[in-house]
Amino acid sequence: MTCEGCRTRAEDFGLSMAFQPIVDVETGRPYAYEALLRGNNGEGAAEVLSRVTSADRYAFDQQCRIAAIEQSVAAGIIDTGARLSINFLPNAIYSPVACIQVTLKTARAVGFPTGRLIFEFTENEQMTDTAHVANIVDSYRRMGFATALDDFGAGHAGLGLLARFQTDLVKLDMELIRDIDASLPRRLIVEGIVRMLTKMDIAVIAEGIETEAEYRVLRDLGIRYQQGYWFARPGLRTLPAIAPNSARRIAA
Repeated sequence: MTCEGCRTRAEDFGLSMAFQPIVDVETGRPYAYEALLRGNNGEGAAEVLSRVTSADRYAFDQQCRIAAIEQSVAAGIIDTGARLSINFLPNAIYSPVACIQVTLKTARAVGFPTGRLIFEFTENEQMTDTAHVANIVDSYRRMGFATALDDFGAGHAGLGLLARFQTDLVKLDMELIRDIDASLPRRLIVEGIVRMLTKMDIAVIAEGIETEAEYRVLRDLGIRYQQGYWFARPGLRTLPAIAPNSARRIAA
């Protein structure tokens, strides 16, 4: 099965991926590694994205998936048992079944178990057709993938999107996390979100943790999966180890 987007030729964007662990704070081990977009020479995501046009965003999305899978396997992700979280562009997907074929082919070629794939999208990307996005989420679930809504609490629609469709995971925006230990409003908002998502059987990931105090508040609020510089900075084409100081405190 193929589609017009699959047949469209586009430039090679020259992509590298930096990997950052999403830590299971109950075990101190990586639950997943998020693949973060970089250029071949380490250029930031914004510089790479500035070259993407509406005409070639499908090919760009496909190249990101291929780079994430191939480079994570080369870095050793299979032996860790961790999942791989890949950002994708919902507006670049013509058909969920047709457009996943290159991803599946790549995973088979390098021996990566497709049941360990997470596809995350950000609510900061304008959803021009929420029914289409809901179909992607439902289709991916039927194919055995997990999905995540990134940057929840910022952007276009947050609760509105969540009412329309439910992903397996929700990633809280770092603006809600920053200095949460010193902010009662942030703490109450996050506590309410966690309670709501738990009742919906949606797992929560907190991102952007930079201090032990933030980590401890989030852990006390019941957030098992956490990501941020306090644990590890992204590693270009490598899987960075969890920082020794944070690992010791998690174990304690």
